[in-house]
Amino acid sequence: MTGLRRLEVPRDPTPQDVRSLLARLTDALGGEAPVLPVPAGGPSGTTAVVDKLAGSDIPAGVAVVVPTSGSTGTPKLALLTADALVASATATHEVLGGPGSWLLAMPGYHIAGLQVLVRSVVGGTTPCVLDLANGFDVAAFVALTAEMAANGGRRYTAVVPTQLTRLLDDPAGTRALASYDRVLVGGAATTDLDVSRAARAGVRTVLTYGMSETAGGCVYDGLPLPVSHVHIDNDHHVVLGGATVALGYLGRPGPTRDCFTVDSDGQRWFRTDDLGSLDGDGHLRITGRADDLINTGSLKVAPGPVEDAIVRFVPGVLDAVVVGTDHPTWGQAVSAAVTLRRGAPSLTVRDLRTALRGILPDHSLPHRLLVLDAIPLRGPGKPDRGALVAAFDETLGT
Repeated sequence: MTGLRRLEVPRDPTPQDVRSLLARLTDALGGEAPVLPVPAGGPSGTTAVVDKLAGSDIPAGVAVVVPTSGSTGTPKLALLTADALVASATATHEVLGGPGSWLLAMPGYHIAGLQVLVRSVVGGTTPCVLDLANGFDVAAFVALTAEMAANGGRRYTAVVPTQLTRLLDDPAGTRALASYDRVLVGGAATTDLDVSRAARAGVRTVLTYGMSETAGGCVYDGLPLPVSHVHIDNDHHVVLGGATVALGYLGRPGPTRDCFTVDSDGQRWFRTDDLGSLDGDGHLRITGRADDLINTGSLKVAPGPVEDAIVRFVPGVLDAVVVGTDHPTWGQAVSAAVTLRRGAPSLTVRDLRTALRGILPDHSLPHRLLVLDAIPLRGPGKPDRGALVAAFDETLGT
């Protein structure tokens, strides 16, 4: 694409790869041609989109074009300016207590991983990069953390909830986490159980909320970054504003108009698909997604509270994702996909309902259950709900 350079990010980068990535990002942030981060060594899920949009004009100031996860269809390409990325990184360091060295523990072509690289550029440090060629490995995380600790100084890392769970399940992993000045956790909802486990172990977690369209996390522990704003609209949608908001989507004027606005003060806003509320102290609470609500017998069920209850109160459950599947009488049935901890006993839907009865309303109790080895993902930490619905359909023979 004219004026847009592919930034190929290896899953197992060498030190030279890291230096090259940082140099390319530094150039883009400094006004050179914008970059599109993609996984190296394999086909990119955005290739067809990029080819289709070849020749599209890229607004002045854009430094990075970030693919969204494309959970509801064709991936969109968010236009992030250098100012937005630098504002996000600078505000993050301000909230965390100053710049430091970062460990990159997730793919650098997703916004969460990319921001670790941007923060390193802004902070003048070189990140340590975890080898993800064969997936996330706790022992490798522990070893790399020890190498970083030997160099001294402030240290940070960012993980998704599934990584947090695996590290907390391992004593050495827990000690490694506790050695960081801050551990950012985002990409999906973190269970109250893991938040409590981390706190008891002395892990200084920061729960983050944001997306590609806001240059990554812009709400930390429920409060917006100093350069960000949060608003709840009349339909209970979360609306995010401030210096980190993207200019829109590349070559997609319709979705851009639907999601992005600029108010009379020149403030940019992005209307998310998430539903939420603000408490009396201004803390944001995400209650679900508008497109994830389950309509069962004319009653609405938000998956989040059900997922949280399953993990907290059903013995042996490691992770849970709740979706709506077609039902001939109720419209949709509440359906739970779970993974179990090692050595946990088998689990039936009757066991599940018995454990949750009295904790959840009866209409929120799952009627269907899938026990999986792993939850399918569509991005770092984000469950692929569409794939789970298809898995239920296949199991049911529909």
